[in-house]
Amino acid sequence: MLPWTRASRTPRPRRTLAALLLAVAALATPAATATAAAPTASPSASTAGETATSRGWNDYSCKPSAAHPRPVVLVHGTFGNSVDNWLVLAPYLVNRGYCVYSLDYGQLPGVPFFNGLGPIDKSAGQLDAFVDKVLAATGAPEADLVGHSQGGMMPNYYLKFLGGADKVNALIGIAPDNHGTTLLGLTRLLPYFPGAEDLLTEKTPGLADQIAGSPFITRLNAGGDTVPGVRYTVIATRYDEVVTPYRTQYLDGPNVRNVLLQDLCPVDLSEHVAIGTIDRIAFHEVANALDPSRATPTTCASAVG
Repeated sequence: MLPWTRASRTPRPRRTLAALLLAVAALATPAATATAAAPTASPSASTAGETATSRGWNDYSCKPSAAHPRPVVLVHGTFGNSVDNWLVLAPYLVNRGYCVYSLDYGQLPGVPFFNGLGPIDKSAGQLDAFVDKVLAATGAPEADLVGHSQGGMMPNYYLKFLGGADKVNALIGIAPDNHGTTLLGLTRLLPYFPGAEDLLTEKTPGLADQIAGSPFITRLNAGGDTVPGVRYTVIATRYDEVVTPYRTQYLDGPNVRNVLLQDLCPVDLSEHVAIGTIDRIAFHEVANALDPSRATPTTCASAVG
């Protein structure tokens, strides 16, 4: 089903935002007993790995071809995981001849399935180790990274501060919160609720790190948005209700291409979740960014490609 069909015209932005806030509230309660301790393995890691392998990705016997010489590492978003975020995009890329891998990161103790909640600098360390594992298995000197939401922003910490620029050819962010988010202005209300921001920082530091103006975001972007030697692509949607304002997703610097989904297909109504999980128009643009020498125009017709 296409993102703009009748079934998807229900008010997803409000529903998605409500779900996000409810999840934050639930995770911040004492019952969750989540702390900012070192990330631990998800209880579903084994099952998730089997699911991914059965669908053609996370296959460590895969060797990159001459046409696609770099493995692709998929980096999920906040509340995501290595499988659910990529049930459409991973097979889409595998079918195009790529070796594709995905990781879980940012786990909190006692919180299964929902990842990307731990401190983002620690999550970047997990990405560092995972990229090393993929490069060792494939024999490739560099990887390409494709991330959704936090997964499109967090790798920039890896590139800037953990030596990732020497191991990465391209970073493609789908709705990345590169400069933090106001969450439709809701984060500006935190000072009016004493203790709310401290609670977020203590219980779900990965969320607190993503607030526009947070110490993490300030450090991440100090000195410029990009690093030399890496190609950057940002794919945004006008209807993003999570990373707001949507233009803050864009990067500034050499080797950057900022793309608005509606400039490619004006009738595409995908919001924050859909653009990263089901939107084949966005995925066609991802494929173009991975292999610009063979890029073809991205249009509304790309939804059936």
